[in-house]
Amino acid sequence: MGKIIAIANQKGGVGKTTTTVNLAASLGVLEKKVLLIDADPQANATSGLGIDVDGVEQGTYQLLEHTKAVDEVIVQTDSPNVDLIPAHIDLVAIEIELVDKDNREYMLKEALRDLGDRYDFILIDCAPSLGLLTLNALTAADSVMIPIQCEYFALEGLGKLLNTIKSVQKIHNNDLDIEGMLLTMYDSRLRLSNQVVEEVKKHFADMVFDTIIQRNVRLSEAPSYGESIIKYDASSKGATNYLNLANEVLKKNKETV
Repeated sequence: MGKIIAIANQKGGVGKTTTTVNLAASLGVLEKKVLLIDADPQANATSGLGIDVDGVEQGTYQLLEHTKAVDEVIVQTDSPNVDLIPAHIDLVAIEIELVDKDNREYMLKEALRDLGDRYDFILIDCAPSLGLLTLNALTAADSVMIPIQCEYFALEGLGKLLNTIKSVQKIHNNDLDIEGMLLTMYDSRLRLSNQVVEEVKKHFADMVFDTIIQRNVRLSEAPSYGESIIKYDASSKGATNYLNLANEVLKKNKETV
């Protein structure tokens, strides 16, 4: 099976979905086969890849319930080499429905066993919480990528996330690694942005990606058209940033472009 990377941070608005969608699209144009799993009830990754959320009848919810096999919930997208397991607002109910089930943290891991080797990377867009959905993603994943916005409260809650990751490593997934911390929403004109970059790099050193995602209007516009930044404006700064990140991920995983 390809490498499974969960993109997680319980803080909202840090660029999780933006990163998941655009990293998937960037890896796709670099000729890697990618599966994106939308594990957020807001379903922004689903709409961000041009899929009508209201029309989703089967996806992550049915996969976690084990009422559908993984092959039955995968849909193709317009992004080259990128497939999707979509989400719908009904995913909100999954945490309540799984709570009494045995091995509730392993539902996603079990469901993905049948994928075989058809994908190089499987990216999971996590909900902004540390609930059962995110726990399932971390239990299924090989590694976790943590987006951190270059703003005042950037490090707030990060300790809690790291403690959750340690708990998952200890109890559910001994092999879970930290893929890296990704600095997002960077504005070089702001002293605060530069201070956050310095602070994060000082504390976490080699765990921080060299690539920094800069604030970019085109990056903000792309989701409203149901497109990745690669499709919406391949010449934009946002597209360059995410292609650089994709290359960095490939290099880290010793994949050849």
